[in-house]
Amino acid sequence: MEKELKSKIVELAEVLSGKNPGNNKVVIGLDGFVDEILHVVATRKNAQEYERLISMREYGEKIIQAAGLSTNIEMVRMDEKLGGNGPILSNALATYGVGLTYIGAVGYPHIEKVFKPMAEICNVLSIANPGHTDAVEFDDGKIMVGKHDTLKDINWENIKKIIGVPKLIELINDAKLLGLENWTMLPYMSDIWRGLLDEVFPHLNPTDEKKYVFFDLADPEKRTKEDITDALNLIRSFSTHFQVILGLNLKEAVEIAIVLGFEGYDINDTKNIDLQKLVTQVADKLDIYCLVVHPTIEAATVIGGSYYHVQGPYTPKPKLTTGAGDNFNAGFCLGQILNLSPQQSLLLGVATSGYYVRNAKSPAFSDVIEFLKLWSEDNV
Repeated sequence: MEKELKSKIVELAEVLSGKNPGNNKVVIGLDGFVDEILHVVATRKNAQEYERLISMREYGEKIIQAAGLSTNIEMVRMDEKLGGNGPILSNALATYGVGLTYIGAVGYPHIEKVFKPMAEICNVLSIANPGHTDAVEFDDGKIMVGKHDTLKDINWENIKKIIGVPKLIELINDAKLLGLENWTMLPYMSDIWRGLLDEVFPHLNPTDEKKYVFFDLADPEKRTKEDITDALNLIRSFSTHFQVILGLNLKEAVEIAIVLGFEGYDINDTKNIDLQKLVTQVADKLDIYCLVVHPTIEAATVIGGSYYHVQGPYTPKPKLTTGAGDNFNAGFCLGQILNLSPQQSLLLGVATSGYYVRNAKSPAFSDVIEFLKLWSEDNV
């Protein structure tokens, strides 16, 4: 480990020791999924033992080889857990101790069992039933196969009917961070954003306190260029009321760069990308407070026109990757509402995801401080 990185990690652990996440209130929404974590069987040895396919390439080749014929693919269910960008982000932030309210599709009229542990550590307001996702895990990534029919019930009229505009005003007034997650899979999310801009935000109390809104588009490749452009314009409109943060993984950042008209990018070839060029180009065009991009092994952000970058505590053998990006976002956003520097926020983000993929759960605040200390000693 480089001496400078080690020094920054040690410094962050010391700074966090004097912070209290519980002094902050947060409102997050609006999706919700029940995730089944699956492994693909390569060879079945007996009723109990098997070898799994460990790479996405192997899985893809297995399917291609069956073209024109047929094949049988066995999947083993490893776990069932809460899913969706909003719930995973919220669960991570609530585990850190922030005062969190979640509004989303977690079971209506009754909360589904996978979300009940989350409901024990934060205030949960449900507006719809969750979608379902088969999360097929490999060592080098995951394939998310979703069933989204219930998500059409996440719309502005239902939110007003079930939650009500006065309650939304009250919750957002008290919050230091508002998170609006998973635009791609929620067909009426842009209408919800317009509803907030037109019917809620004009009634918020004026304040000098710095407040943030965080957006996660969630893989917009399947949406049209016109829809994505409209969404980006709406996100920019939130700058009147908040410090706007847009979080993207590397593939999403390339997709947005292409939509914005930058040449030389290909979503099928992200290995040789100049990360600094990509992030600064997109950030300059978007003209928002913060763009943060989190590839697997590193993270970068542009805040106030300046570029910041950190290497992460990468592991080639993660226990769980589904939700790693949301845990990064939780750490980064927590860093921002705790008034950490941009680089410290990035380090808290990669430490949060680094702990998560190794332990298959989000860290408590004391956990991430200890993880930072171990990371500084090259012992994670």
